[in-house]
Amino acid sequence: MSYRLQGRLFLTGVTGFLGGARGKGRAALNCVGPGPSTKPNIRGALTISLACAAATLAGAPCAKAANRAIIQAQASPLPPEKSPPGDIPDTQVFVEYRSPLGFSLKVPEGWARRGEPQGVSFTSAYDGVGVRMAAASGRPTAASVKRDQAAALEKSSAAVRVTKIAEVKLPAGAAVQIVFSSNSEPNPVTGKAIRLENEQYLFWKDGKLATLTLYAPYGADNADQWRLMARSFRWR
Repeated sequence: MSYRLQGRLFLTGVTGFLGGARGKGRAALNCVGPGPSTKPNIRGALTISLACAAATLAGAPCAKAANRAIIQAQASPLPPEKSPPGDIPDTQVFVEYRSPLGFSLKVPEGWARRGEPQGVSFTSAYDGVGVRMAAASGRPTAASVKRDQAAALEKSSAAVRVTKIAEVKLPAGAAVQIVFSSNSEPNPVTGKAIRLENEQYLFWKDGKLATLTLYAPYGADNADQWRLMARSFRWR
């Protein structure tokens, strides 16, 4: 089973899907720049400056030390927002999206869509929903997900904390649910990252594994809307 594709989805944040080294490079620049309040991030700058100083004394390049400092900072859970944004309005209209990859899903009308060879994502600020397809030889179970997908999640640099793994019954059939929290990717404009709550549903059929991921700022009230989307997934 390909965890690379799934891993990219697992760590979703502001832009829908985290990038690789290039995304971390942007985080390095944003860490020491002005945040949403336009005040310099003194703590971030000091951390990187100290890392650079230590690296210089040791004869190592400053950029590498700065990158290590940022990765270490990302590994710590961010505090939840006091008044988290991200509630999907009760009046939100949902429309059906039919994928050429063989599934359909109801998604919030007006969210930005991004298609990729093995999936699709829909985002609005820090909220998002996406589906990734991969080949799988058998149906996942709670035990296999705990051993494989959940273990891979918790090894990431987004400070993932898995709180629930359960086998559930949905209209599309049996699925495995994973509930976890993570740090978002820094906003490309403000440089701000926040704590997210995530739910994933793993659906399997005829050698295909569909991973549905929903995420929002930690503490946002989207239980009904997430339930609607999870129950709307269908194989085509």
